[in-house]
Amino acid sequence: MNGILLLDKPRGLSSNAALQRVRRLLGAAKAGHVGSLDPLATGMLPICLGEATKVAGDITAARKGYRFTLALGSRTATGDLEGEVVEQAAVPTLTTAQVQLALEAFRGSQLQVPPMYSALKRDGQPLYKLARAGVTVERAARSIQISELSLLQLADGQLELMALCSKGTYIRVLAEDIARALHSCGHVTALRRIYVEPFEHEPMLTLAEVEAACQAGSRPVLIAPDAALPAMPCVHLPAELAGRLAHGQAVLAGGTPAGKVRLYDAEGRFMGLGEADAGGQVRPRRLFATTASAFP
Repeated sequence: MNGILLLDKPRGLSSNAALQRVRRLLGAAKAGHVGSLDPLATGMLPICLGEATKVAGDITAARKGYRFTLALGSRTATGDLEGEVVEQAAVPTLTTAQVQLALEAFRGSQLQVPPMYSALKRDGQPLYKLARAGVTVERAARSIQISELSLLQLADGQLELMALCSKGTYIRVLAEDIARALHSCGHVTALRRIYVEPFEHEPMLTLAEVEAACQAGSRPVLIAPDAALPAMPCVHLPAELAGRLAHGQAVLAGGTPAGKVRLYDAEGRFMGLGEADAGGQVRPRRLFATTASAFP
């Protein structure tokens, strides 16, 4: 039970609730999801099971693609359908060219202030709990990257948009900022994460499909943990060096680029993650439990 399941999270379910459903269905002792989705949102929620939880942090850092609908004319406290309306404005008559021109300003690097309705914490308290109590606190702006932002459809004061963005981007805030750039206000009425890199071409499974597979006595096919890190350099070690590294020792692997690396033994088995320095010294960073048992 070491692998990654790409769940198509349904609307109305929190990311943690979806994770726990999958964990119980598959009987996984360890499980974690990559990148939270609001209950309103649907789409790809990678769930790391077993030893695959050790690569979850590296997947979290990857870019994510979203399709969302922005309704102009009203802003809500939460930035989406679930909040009460706190501002209203006229809905301008827009052309596709006007919208596309406004979107240009949002592509590239920028600073974004996280919303109060978020899971970020202040003194150990989630911001959304403070927001529900009517408390607003200062939030530091964070650097984000919008790699792609395009208009898919414009009709009746609603914009359907697609965005490819960095970790930490709040689509609700982006939507509000776009609405302001169009001289109105707005909120998100639909949000779907269409992929998390590098899984843009991988199919997702619904909860119903996972349940059906388990009821039939089988389990859904999982993605191998190392398949989540195709851009990370790999290091293949002979048996002696693999054994030393498995026991926590640094080894010299000439020609290895500095930074995080994927580690493989002489049999081609994925051992986990390591860190290489400029001199080619490789140190274990996050090894799989199976690695130590393979080198007693």
